[in-house]
This record gives sequence, structure tokens and C-alpha cells, in this order.
Amino acid sequence: MDWKRKCLRNFKLYAITDLTQQDPEILEKINAALRGGVDVIQLRSTALSDRVLFELGRKIRDVTRRQKKLFIVNDRTDLMLAVDADGVHLGQDDLPIKQARRIIGHSKKIIGRSTHSLEQAVEAEGDGADYIGFGPLFRTPTKPTYTPVGLRMIPQVLRRVSIPVVFIGGIDSSNVQSVLQAGANRVAVVRAIFSAQNPYRAAKRLRSKIP
Repeated sequence: MDWKRKCLRNFKLYAITDLTQQDPEILEKINAALRGGVDVIQLRSTALSDRVLFELGRKIRDVTRRQKKLFIVNDRTDLMLAVDADGVHLGQDDLPIKQARRIIGHSKKIIGRSTHSLEQAVEAEGDGADYIGFGPLFRTPTKPTYTPVGLRMIPQVLRRVSIPVVFIGGIDSSNVQSVLQAGANRVAVVRAIFSAQNPYRAAKRLRSKIP
């Protein structure tokens, strides 16, 4: 098993950028988050140009490879291939997983899928997702139109799905313990790390709470 598949199997803390504009400190923040214990970085932005995302993606790829951490691109299979990221994360309105696999070819690229119900989680695994994101658990400004699914869904999803499940949505150091007590062993965050004054300390604090 190569280090990427090992990381996919064992990851605990997944950090997602939400870039609404260029951030000259983003690479520094990503480096700090990785040193603090983040296992997976996802590049997400609906605002930046393709050129800017391409240049940034190549730099993130270099940073994550040096530290043997995973780099995932949100939504964009083409951008994932262009920067040679480790995988792509697809939302419910993005390409079907099987079509994304055709575009990717026979490479070992990782495909994740966002899910918001038990039915979607089971379907994503059946379609060949390598992991799923499930949520939002709590209300979050990152996805303001989504209704929180709550903690009660955590054990149900974990019983039905055998691939890695990372729980997301409004998670931070103040409520992560309740998420873990409900049965989760992987969490994804956005603001809890990248809006923190010190991303290294924020990541380290979160990671220290996850067994």
C-alpha cells in the first residue's frame, strides 16, 4: 500500500479552504495546518480564476507531497488533473462518480463525494467513492442553505458505509468532542482552522481531541 492509500485509510483531520479572494498568506496557513496535524487539504474556491487556482494548486501539491499529506481539489476534475493533485471531491450536483472515473482514467486518483442523507451515503459507496463527506452536522455559514443533519445520523452512517466517512459542518474545538462522542473518528473543518489567528495551534488543538 502506498503512502496515499495509507493516509486515506487513516486520516483524522481534513481542512478545507474557502477562498473568496486571493490570500497571500494561504500557503503559510496550509503549512501551519499540516504541521499542526491536518492530514488532508482540500482546495475550494468559487471566486478565484482558473489561472490563480492552477498556480496555487501546484504550490499546495508540492507542500503536501513533501509532508506526505493528501491534496484534494473541490469539484474540478480538470483542475485536479492539471495540478496532479491526489484526488477530487464532488458535490451532489457535480459529475457522477462513474463519469469522473472515465475522465481520470485508470490512475489511482481519489474521489470523494459530499452526502447529506443516509441514502446518498450508501449510493456514493455503491458508485465507487473512495470516501464520503457527511453533513452538515451543525448550521454553518459555509453552507447556509443546508439543513443540519445532527449528531444522531453519525452512528447510522457508520453502520451502513464501510469506506472512510469524514463529518463536516460547523465543527470547531467547542463542539468536536460531542461529534466524537457520537461515534465519529474523522472531522473536516473550514473556518476552525483557516479563520483562526493561529492555524497551527487551531489544528493542533483539534487533532489532540481526535483519538
